[in-house]
Amino acid sequence: MMKRNSVIIVGAGAAGCMAAVTAASRGLDVTLFDRNEKIGRKMLITGKGRCNVTNNCDRDTLMASVPVNSRFLYSAFAAFSPQDTMDFFEKNGVPLKTERGKRVFPQSDKSTDIIDAFFRKLRELHVRIINEDVKELIFSDENTVCGVKTNKADYRADCVMLACGGCSYPQTGSDGFGYKLAESSGHTIVEPIPSLIPIITKESWCSDLQGLSLRNVTLTLKNAKNKTLYSELGEMLFTHYGITGPLVLSASSHIDIKKSSDYTLSIDLKPALTVEQLDKRVIRDLETFHNKDIINSLDELLPKRLIPVVIKLSGIEPHKKCCEITKGERQSLVSTLKSLNVTFDGFRPIEEAIITRGGVNVREIDPKTMQSKKCRGLYFGGEIIDVNAYTGGFNLQIAFSTGYLAGMSFLDNDK
Repeated sequence: MMKRNSVIIVGAGAAGCMAAVTAASRGLDVTLFDRNEKIGRKMLITGKGRCNVTNNCDRDTLMASVPVNSRFLYSAFAAFSPQDTMDFFEKNGVPLKTERGKRVFPQSDKSTDIIDAFFRKLRELHVRIINEDVKELIFSDENTVCGVKTNKADYRADCVMLACGGCSYPQTGSDGFGYKLAESSGHTIVEPIPSLIPIITKESWCSDLQGLSLRNVTLTLKNAKNKTLYSELGEMLFTHYGITGPLVLSASSHIDIKKSSDYTLSIDLKPALTVEQLDKRVIRDLETFHNKDIINSLDELLPKRLIPVVIKLSGIEPHKKCCEITKGERQSLVSTLKSLNVTFDGFRPIEEAIITRGGVNVREIDPKTMQSKKCRGLYFGGEIIDVNAYTGGFNLQIAFSTGYLAGMSFLDNDK
């Protein structure tokens, strides 16, 4: 049976939960489907378990932090901003804090607080949560959706929203099946590829530095034409396969896997200093430790584990005395410090990506409502759409904004 003013939402993640709360607040009859027993499985692991809910930034910064299809999100961000996200959670019992980079977290540092707030609100608004696996969409005619078929039963509704994620972190339920549901309604899927994903490098010295974290460095990504695609100050980490961390994840969103050999990555270890300033600093250190080996003289300049790598890449014999370092060797050292290059050799598996780039083509979705242009009664929200942003809370904000906008647009005949 189909109830009047009824909505089915597939996926109890950030977008789905926000859409459900918003629609139920308007008095609509909402049923939320998720194959997991508990809602918000992917939110639970974001921000290393702390849940980076949004970024406390202005509209321009928000738009600039979405490298793929940002203009499509203009109406969604206007409808539900980062401030709206913060207000929502604080009004629902989750005190928040803003950290470095304007990242917003629960004061408790517990992602469970975000999940619990959603669960309380869903229960308060009498949203039904059904833990069944949606297998198909049900259509009343060729271009109108009217329900879903699960592994147990058929359910009817006035409209259906797909908010079942991409294909990263499949253990959370985000396994790419939502794309098949979208395709069944006539939608085009932009090929899903990993985004915000660790990078594999060719250099063996990266694995030698496994576990070393760098702060206040600048990572720059350039293409084959030497055009800078991304350059930002922040943190990164060396691993057994290459590099990861906030800077690396954000840089990865600019890399086309089909043209991966055309990209170079360089690390400025001392971005606060110009080449001239850094050269003077190195001269001072060499004079201070003039009778010591160069390998034992850079502790005030670099993390200890990084020193042998930098010296080797600079072409300097590690046990050469500081007083014997030539001008050419010193300049080579400064150059290495300002541009420590690594060679891109691929991404880690898509299952390790924080989000998926690709998904439902934005040209087939009304940006003012999140409703399909190809199938009546069908809406989209979150990662299933071909949009993605940098790390720092921006992707959850996309989910909340698109979810809210869809929730406000369901069955609104004025839209």
